[in-house]
Amino acid sequence: MLQELFAKRYYENCVYVDLEKNVTVSSIFDGDLLSGRIIPMLELATEEKINPGTTLIILDEIQSCPRALLALKEFCDNAPQYHIVSAGSLLGVALNRNGSSYPVGKVDELELYPMDMEEFFWAIGQKALSDMAREHYENDEKLDNAYHEMALKSFQKYLVIGGMPEVVKIYIETGSFIAVQNMQRLICSQYIADMSKYPEDYKVVRIRACYDSLPAQLAKENRKFQYKVVKKGSTSTFFEESIEWLQYAGIGLKCTLLKSIQEPLSAYADNDSFKVYASDTGLLLWKSGFNVFLFLSDLSVDNTFMGGVIENYVATALKASGHKLYYWTSEGKAEIDFVIDIGGKIMPVEVKKSERTKSRSLSVFNETFKPEKSIRISARNFGFEDGIKSVPLYSAFCIQ
Repeated sequence: MLQELFAKRYYENCVYVDLEKNVTVSSIFDGDLLSGRIIPMLELATEEKINPGTTLIILDEIQSCPRALLALKEFCDNAPQYHIVSAGSLLGVALNRNGSSYPVGKVDELELYPMDMEEFFWAIGQKALSDMAREHYENDEKLDNAYHEMALKSFQKYLVIGGMPEVVKIYIETGSFIAVQNMQRLICSQYIADMSKYPEDYKVVRIRACYDSLPAQLAKENRKFQYKVVKKGSTSTFFEESIEWLQYAGIGLKCTLLKSIQEPLSAYADNDSFKVYASDTGLLLWKSGFNVFLFLSDLSVDNTFMGGVIENYVATALKASGHKLYYWTSEGKAEIDFVIDIGGKIMPVEVKKSERTKSRSLSVFNETFKPEKSIRISARNFGFEDGIKSVPLYSAFCIQ
């Protein structure tokens, strides 16, 4: 696990506890939260000596023990000499559901996403390609064609494998896409198990129905999330909470329609109109049952779902880089896949899966709002022409 690798590198020893499985340790937090009581009890329960500054305490699955989360405030205020890292799957869901207190201002919080394309380059031994991508993104000069093609091939693999660390690890160890899909199947099964933790059966059914509908939502020409795709005749009344669950769980990414292109973008979001993307393209492809070898061979095939997966990939890249996800339409005449704000400058982002990049939508947006710069993500090489910055598919991580 990443926490334990971190501990081995920077600490003399670590005390690891899974609060979901170890009920003995979880019960320690049922009493008062004073560090002077908790530390000796942790030592007794784990049979490990905890030394200030040289021992890393790892509290995993902290969402299952809300009082352990609350105890972090006590340690921050009165015992900062103890170093604690906590991790939690579906932490946002747990806090929202239980109404748990959160030690605001007392915890350095990191939201982790699946590995992006840059991290995938690093993992498969192609750091030089990611470095070149960043350099050519900045100077808008074409990358040598051999390297460009090599990077595109790695990008195609990334679409199929995705960025879940265990899946990437399996691929590196085995080189087998069958092994990759087996791990993806396991992760998706775990997602379903997490959904089932809801006490009300009808909520479980609704969440799973929304999750299962994602491939169909992205296979439409108009990728706006439609409740009728989940279930015929459905409305937001039935499924709105389920969409929120997918967001809090980090399984789905919501991209909201903009009613107007003005600063700040958040003030002009139409929360009733949105798209929902999967947090990982590899899991999305496994769930869809699509022939993944098409993604490994030719992305230019005329297939709406393939275009939806490429768009989904860009959504994950933008989200991991800290962008809020918005899109724009003009009365059915034009649609811009993403609209982002970089340093107070609003920019449209158009996504194409091949080198064919002709599109009326970007022209309509540029003529209407006259942005300083536009971004087009496609299979084309780097470049800048007529106010449009060309960004190859494999370098979407550079847009920060």
